[in-house]
Amino acid sequence: MRNFTSVHDIGNLKIALEKAGQVKKNPFADQELGKNKTLLMIFFNSSLRTRLSTQKAGLNLGMNVIVLDINQGAWKLETGKGVIMDGDKPEHILEAIPVMGSYCDVIGVRSFAQFEDKASDYNEVILNQFIQYSGKPVFSMEAATRHPLQSFADLITIEEYKKTEKPKVVLTWAPHPRALPQAVPNSFAEWMNATDYEFVITHPEGYELDEKFVGNAVVEYDREKAYKDADFIYAKNWAAYQDPNYGKILSTDRTWTVDTKKMALTNNAYFMHCLPVRRNMIVSDEVIDSPQSIVIPEAANRVVSAQVVLKEILLGLS
Repeated sequence: MRNFTSVHDIGNLKIALEKAGQVKKNPFADQELGKNKTLLMIFFNSSLRTRLSTQKAGLNLGMNVIVLDINQGAWKLETGKGVIMDGDKPEHILEAIPVMGSYCDVIGVRSFAQFEDKASDYNEVILNQFIQYSGKPVFSMEAATRHPLQSFADLITIEEYKKTEKPKVVLTWAPHPRALPQAVPNSFAEWMNATDYEFVITHPEGYELDEKFVGNAVVEYDREKAYKDADFIYAKNWAAYQDPNYGKILSTDRTWTVDTKKMALTNNAYFMHCLPVRRNMIVSDEVIDSPQSIVIPEAANRVVSAQVVLKEILLGLS
């Protein structure tokens, strides 16, 4: 594996899950593989789980790890071409990227959608600049349109907790006070569509995702029908994708909050969320604090997904 930006880079999912199982059994088995190799993690946006889990994965593999927060520990970067740089951004990303690449062997990048230019967001301009100009393998720690390390961890978690071979998995929109990117729901949908699960997406009208990510999923606007007999409920907010409302909040309807009444419609479903979660907006206290909430083991699997990806990239370097 050279770069990792989506489910399409991971190869056969069954084999990927087997590799995840091996990592869980012996997380320190491949420390020689990362010896004298340096992982550079670059954050344009805030992080807790991604920062800690990916750093842990690199250390488990014997790598040196450098963490750079662009907004606090570096010069402000200009990302556009043809810009007269007479403002508050003294360095251009086209010089910064190859310099950063010269200091490491593998680069992880976290850069969210800006909601300023839909084409720029969905063309993954920043992530692709790193792939093009760094000269090093690059993996996404969440980009404008996808969060593949999270989705891989989600898949690992579902496989660990499922009680039937082909569970019903429901992705539900939930309210939030801020406009959030579509990266997590896009990516989750893409990974679920790569399985043979029964996959349903439910959301208010106006919150339709890009069709290429929706894929073969059933889009159900009737929440009760969507929840009925579900084995997993995955809650997430996202802002509108469709023009002319791209990046806008169209609803904060609290009736979409995941609560015990809705969960009672399911097949004693497990509750999932990528975290951080707004309690009593996305999900009620009663649901997230219940035995059916698996958000903590889901988060723990972020180390596993990152380690599998890093191992495959390191194997490509050797």
